[in-house]
Amino acid sequence: MKNDQSKYHISPSAFAQKYLNGELGAHHIEVIDVREPAEWEMVHLEHCKHMPLGSLPERLTEIDPSKTIYLLCAHGVRSLHAANFLLQQGYADVVNVDGGLAEVLLYLEQEEE
Repeated sequence: MKNDQSKYHISPSAFAQKYLNGELGAHHIEVIDVREPAEWEMVHLEHCKHMPLGSLPERLTEIDPSKTIYLLCAHGVRSLHAANFLLQQGYADVVNVDGGLAEVLLYLEQEEE
């Protein structure tokens, strides 16, 4: 990632709050889940596009570079690789969801209680 890395990361609690506020369904935002199909089928969030990490190179045309792109995986490692890849491809507004879906779900479950 680039020098000021903070703009390329979001905490799981901040991402969960954006999700709960309905901000992630906005026209200028795209959320991409890079987990494998079996993981996606078990659980996924609304307003997410499913693109397994290995498929990103051939699916770049499906990702709008004018949008803010949030990348999500199970624990934040694969999505970090995806973020680095997209930045190398010239995408400017790329954000990794630190901690991944595992941590995001913990915050979402707390809000339901």
